[in-house]
Amino acid sequence: MIHLYNSATDEYIGAISEDQFEFIQADLEEESIEDQDYYINQVTVDWMESQGADHELIALLRDALGELDEMDIRWDKE
Repeated sequence: MIHLYNSATDEYIGAISEDQFEFIQADLEEESIEDQDYYINQVTVDWMESQGADHELIALLRDALGELDEMDIRWDKE
């Protein structure tokens, strides 16, 4: 399992599967090999949904964003 956190607050967002994480890795930009965070916003989540992202992943990210326009999320492998 991969655990996601709000980078700014360290708040736990939830756990995602390896397949869901691979989708994120393939579609979002990493600044370096050691990078463990991703920038997301409402438009990005909408785009990921249009590209066939898992519905549970989309719901988790939308829930994490809530009223926010954007956030950085970090991940940690169990």
